[in-house]
Amino acid sequence: MSDDIEVRRRRAAWRAGHRGTKELDLLVGRFAEERLPGMSGTDLDRFERFLAENDPEIQGWLLGPVPPLDATGEFADLVADIRRFHGLA
Repeated sequence: MSDDIEVRRRRAAWRAGHRGTKELDLLVGRFAEERLPGMSGTDLDRFERFLAENDPEIQGWLLGPVPPLDATGEFADLVADIRRFHGLA
């Protein structure tokens, strides 16, 4: 099981740092480098779902003047954490 979570963490780290725009590569990638090693399986599940969202939406959440809640509110805490990590909150 621990090998599986490590593979998932490495995959998530790569996906976080290769979003397609320089801004998201830096914002999401640096956050992932720092936080992924300590993420629980549940936190990693949510982060993987976050990474599956499309880039314009993620960019709006992270760089908008007031980050809107996504439809389910599932990522609100994660978005706030990433914004705080980069001093955007």
